[in-house]
Amino acid sequence: MKFTVVIPARYASTRLPAKPLRDIAGKTMIQRVYEQAQLSAASRVIVATDDQRIGTAVVGFGGEVVMTSPDHVSGTDRLEEVARQCGLGEDEIVVNVQGDEPLIPPQVIDQVAANLAANSHAGVATLSEPITDAQVFVNPNAVKVVSGHDGTALYFSRAPIPWPRDHFADSQATLPDGAAGAGVNSFQRHIGIYAYRVALLHRFVSWPVAPLEALESLEQLRFMWQGIKVHVAPALVDVPGGVDTEEDLEAVIRHLQRAGG
Repeated sequence: MKFTVVIPARYASTRLPAKPLRDIAGKTMIQRVYEQAQLSAASRVIVATDDQRIGTAVVGFGGEVVMTSPDHVSGTDRLEEVARQCGLGEDEIVVNVQGDEPLIPPQVIDQVAANLAANSHAGVATLSEPITDAQVFVNPNAVKVVSGHDGTALYFSRAPIPWPRDHFADSQATLPDGAAGAGVNSFQRHIGIYAYRVALLHRFVSWPVAPLEALESLEQLRFMWQGIKVHVAPALVDVPGGVDTEEDLEAVIRHLQRAGG
């Protein structure tokens, strides 16, 4: 199975300015993400950016960069431009790795690409992890996903879904033990890593923003609005959170210092 990793990277960030170029124990964040992606089975790893400062940094550490339009409203639009610029075939798989996840495990990059390759009915593949904390469950910044028995997503939402009616009638301080389905945790947090086929990326950029996408501010709902199946599977390994704030950045630095990295 052949696939390409594309890492969209923007310089501007409201909560953490110049985020991709912030130092993390001697390397920029974008270099950390790039090196993690290179540990996967990807045949090619590309940083997609509209900022020359990021482009120069990537070239400086020996990475591949594609300069893209500054007018893209989403990372998926930027991926599609990379696919066009690089002449990727319509059946090729592209994995979108966020540029603010310096600890992204290479195993999940391989997993999401393999899942898409193995599920021809799906146009998109992504991952999830169990939610065991009620505070996370009700937090709108934690995106929840509900899927069917075949791993096809039924819906993504910032709202707490599925709603444990009987349990929450007594208390919303905890989640119910176990799950509705045997051996499966019903409460799943979406992990923002995606695999697409190039042909679908070309279709995506021609579609208008979907009403549900606009309401929830969740881009993946555009695919579902258009009838595209999204495959969801539990991540094979724990996926550390991304870096959105100074506190997140300091936590990653401490983690790497403890690990000797």
